[in-house]
Amino acid sequence: MIAIFPIQMGIASSFLLRGAHGRAILVDTGPPNTLRLFKRALLRLGISPRQIELIVITHGHWDHIGNARAIHQLTGAPIAMHASERERLERALRVTPTGITPWGRIFGNVFSRLTLPFVRFKPAPVEVVVDDDGLDLADFGFGGARVVHTPGHSPGSLTVVLETGEALVGDQAMNGLPLRLSPGLPVVVEQSDDLVRSSWARLLEEHRITTIFPAHGDPFPVDVIRAAIARK
Repeated sequence: MIAIFPIQMGIASSFLLRGAHGRAILVDTGPPNTLRLFKRALLRLGISPRQIELIVITHGHWDHIGNARAIHQLTGAPIAMHASERERLERALRVTPTGITPWGRIFGNVFSRLTLPFVRFKPAPVEVVVDDDGLDLADFGFGGARVVHTPGHSPGSLTVVLETGEALVGDQAMNGLPLRLSPGLPVVVEQSDDLVRSSWARLLEEHRITTIFPAHGDPFPVDVIRAAIARK
């Protein structure tokens, strides 16, 4: 049985997956300067940094990769990212999505002007390069779990799907302020709403998913996404 532990890392959540024999995988690393929050969470959970065998980055936006170097150095775990976005971490690039809803456009414009100029983080190596076929996590002790390429929010967005039906989706879905009042599809994307929806349709067709774990906000039932993609 895989246990899922959300770790609040400032404005975004990371997720620690603990499997058999204490083996662990971390999904996303949070924004810059949040290592203390990560260390505090590990202490609370009774997990040693060296138990973490892999760091999966769902996509290359600063609030998901900003703390990657510090956690990589602490744990020694290799970092996995999609090939199309590895440069964002290895060169510490700041990429921002565009709003696709009225609130998304307002939020994106305000954030880009007032906050992004002050964001700084250090590069880190991507040692596990994920292609469009995804990545089987069995070699890391998580049989039945898989990293799936789900573009839309960004070209290299990845979703971690567990055999028990949980999906850790990064920003392919969102829930809660300041991004959404209720759970649903992302309000900001790099690519298109249509691609987000088609990725979701394929993911739901190919995998038995019951619960969505977004990086922003609380988990929610998959039926919310089924309804959202059916409305258009």
